[in-house]
Amino acid sequence: MTYEVVYSSRKTISLCIKEGNLVVKAPFGTKKSKIDAVVRSHQNWIDKHIERQKERNKKFEDLTEEKIKILRRYAKQILPVKTTYFADIMGLKFGRITITGAKTRFGSCSSKGNISFSYRLMLYPEEAIDYVVVHELAHLVEMNHSPRFYKIVEAVLPDYKERKKLLK
Repeated sequence: MTYEVVYSSRKTISLCIKEGNLVVKAPFGTKKSKIDAVVRSHQNWIDKHIERQKERNKKFEDLTEEKIKILRRYAKQILPVKTTYFADIMGLKFGRITITGAKTRFGSCSSKGNISFSYRLMLYPEEAIDYVVVHELAHLVEMNHSPRFYKIVEAVLPDYKERKKLLK
């Protein structure tokens, strides 16, 4: 298997899939044989995630400029309403909402309380959209994915695990 290696002053080796390709992040001075061994030992994980990314990309392949405009417009109408609705339920205040074209994440929350959503989220069922909205709002309380974070999500969406699976 071919892959790109990015050396840095990190302590461990990590693997990530970017645009269907494996990227290995390794500490400076790591021998190629060590990297090869890590890649071999994680081959099943690598194959699974490359396939998952290909399937996700298929969902977005036929997006024309016109379809993208429609999805952005729909996202700008729907997501602020949903965010306000769930923020009220959760007793939270958020900053600005931005609609992006992000390909690898459906939403993000800044430390200033601003929330971004990808217009691509609008291609998923409403239950999945609600999960992403609640997930990002929960970051206003916990800026991590700790058990406490998921307790906040679960308090609003007890079935959040099933909803999360809709995004896979």
